[in-house]
Amino acid sequence: MFKKILIANRGEIALRIIRACKELGIKTVSVYSEIDKDSLHVHMADESICIGPANSSKSYLDIKNIISAALVTGAEAIHPGYGFLSENTKLVEVCEMHGIKFIGPNADHINKMGNKSQARKTMIDAGVPVVPGSEESTTDSKEALKIAKEIGFPVMVKASSGGGGRGMRIVYDEDKFEEYFNMAKSESSVAFNDDSMYIEKFIEEPRHIEFQILADEHGNVIHLGERDCSLQRRNQKVLEEAPCDIISDKLRKEMGEAALKAARAVSYINAGTIEFLLDKYNNFYFIEMNTRIQVEHPITEAITGVDLIKEQIRVACGKKLKLKQDDIKINGHAIECRINAEDPSKNFMPSPGEIEDIFIPGGYGVRMDSHIYSGYVIPPTYDSMIGKLIVWGNDREEAIGRMKRALDELIITGINTNIDFQREILSNKGFIKNKVDTSFIEKEVLKK
Repeated sequence: MFKKILIANRGEIALRIIRACKELGIKTVSVYSEIDKDSLHVHMADESICIGPANSSKSYLDIKNIISAALVTGAEAIHPGYGFLSENTKLVEVCEMHGIKFIGPNADHINKMGNKSQARKTMIDAGVPVVPGSEESTTDSKEALKIAKEIGFPVMVKASSGGGGRGMRIVYDEDKFEEYFNMAKSESSVAFNDDSMYIEKFIEEPRHIEFQILADEHGNVIHLGERDCSLQRRNQKVLEEAPCDIISDKLRKEMGEAALKAARAVSYINAGTIEFLLDKYNNFYFIEMNTRIQVEHPITEAITGVDLIKEQIRVACGKKLKLKQDDIKINGHAIECRINAEDPSKNFMPSPGEIEDIFIPGGYGVRMDSHIYSGYVIPPTYDSMIGKLIVWGNDREEAIGRMKRALDELIITGINTNIDFQREILSNKGFIKNKVDTSFIEKEVLKK
């Protein structure tokens, strides 16, 4: 087992990794930017080292500084968390050059599955159903329009290297296509330094269903059931559930087998997520693979009892998975609400600033992953998510009731948050009846 791991991230995910390491008896190193010097992850690690100014391009995205921090502190491995450099092949390659283990897949896996157009081709070859779309990526709007006409409107324009909802546009007719294509292309170039795009059929009223994968270097691959991530705003997840109560055991088995087939197609190693769209006729289509731990991983942990971060670390150490597919049993229902520092009444404008007071809810089946505390100043520099409230119940109805109760207990003063907005979702009749899709928030919650 590793003796020391550097966490190349910040906030709640850095804390999550530190806690897993402590339980495994592994020393930890936190890196931080100058503006993050008072962040909780800095104080909870065994060692901490500043890697640059607030601008993430000069700190959390600076590979040279992160590798230097690992070498100076003697860290044997780097855990990237999610976001930032978690799917950056250059970091993986530089880690290999310096004999540092990257806790995640290798560069080839990230290249094959991280690039959406390449991942599509890989899945088609493996016999995994995919959304009808372009075979190759393109930067030319005229060529893209021709492809869109062949597929048939509405279509989705997506960045080849995209993620987090950036570089994406839905286009319903030919007249707006070039305008939206160029907007998405420009956004992709800024966010990912890659302006290549691909086109796929837009599936109307879909659910976003993802399967959690674990795979070791000895050829063992399992999935840990699915998460329903359909509650989204501007293609960014707001609330997630596990499992998806509307799919049958038969369909779950089919989708799980397709997820395993997708992972095996690239001989994948470590934790990953196979994402599908499920249409209203129960047809499912592969859309992408995330080659890292997901924000919403705690709800899978809640229903399976498997610590995914510890499994990532063990796999990176070369150990075999102790679990087999038959060992994975889905127990109960879990919900995660992302708690953001933002003002829903002002178009979800970020709300950085000092937290005056905070009360974290507790009780049976309640978990809060967060790095904030009274007096902590939320910087304006990074993502607005400040925590994740997770609950478990024997069934969906109990989980909804428990989440409502937990949200009522959660108090954060001094800044604006989306706590009331989450309550509004949970009280919506359509949500309670589980009649949702990826446009549910825009159609049924925000329209009011």
